[in-house]
Amino acid sequence: MNINFLNMSKVEFIKKSIMISLGSLINAIGVNLFIIPSKLLNGGLSGISLILHYLFQIPVGLSLLLLNIPLFILSILKVDKKFTLFTIIGTVTLSFGLMFTAPLIKVLSPASDVNRLLYCIYGGVLSGLGIGIVFSNQGSTGGIDIISVIAKRRYNMDIGLASFAMNFIIISIGTAFFGIQVGLYTLIVMYISSSVMDRVLKGFSRQKMLIIVTKKTEDVSSAVMSKLRRGITILYGEGAYTKEKINIMYCVVSPTQLPKLKQLVREIDENAFISITDTSEVQGKGFVNIL
Repeated sequence: MNINFLNMSKVEFIKKSIMISLGSLINAIGVNLFIIPSKLLNGGLSGISLILHYLFQIPVGLSLLLLNIPLFILSILKVDKKFTLFTIIGTVTLSFGLMFTAPLIKVLSPASDVNRLLYCIYGGVLSGLGIGIVFSNQGSTGGIDIISVIAKRRYNMDIGLASFAMNFIIISIGTAFFGIQVGLYTLIVMYISSSVMDRVLKGFSRQKMLIIVTKKTEDVSSAVMSKLRRGITILYGEGAYTKEKINIMYCVVSPTQLPKLKQLVREIDENAFISITDTSEVQGKGFVNIL
């Protein structure tokens, strides 16, 4: 296979394709196991496919694949080949995954008012996890993703705004057919899915970023590097009021290491200034990537 146009190796292409397929399959399981038994909707073309399924009993996977074919052609003409290829992989896997996992619809009892919220939560989590894996590997599941990318590149329209507008229309149509309760529960699913997807894209492990200002730079840096095995970067700054030259220490540690680091700094210089913030993703030596 000649993949030079993708600017990646065959190993990287195979790895991303496998991960995109896995994410799409997880998404399909979430839809069939929780979303459909709840008679709820979803965002994008999946939402339209679910409406067609509830009204005319058309298989969700089949209608999703057919609805995406014109968009595949549009993507080939308007978007880069890498995005189009990975989108086709994601969408085809999702469509066939929905078909093959359709028996899961009968595994759980039909949702009642009591357990529908649980179905919303678990369906949203699985869908968000699957979509997050797909997106983190430069893929998509087609539909609105293609339209949003084209809107961004051709009309400089915000992708989030374009997606929100189209999802709002789809949910409004579903609400008109199936009632306001379905629309409200669907919003819960979409919110949970979006939140989980965001965590997957940014990383599940929240690290702590510290800015330390102290006159005992060498003592603090030596203690941190020897006792915590964490590196420190020293930046050179100047006090805005005093015009005094100061050393600014930059360090990233895990949440479990934070108390020990603060203790070390206080033992060396109790007047040290420490600023601590959450950082959602850290890559490099000493930090393991989730995906």
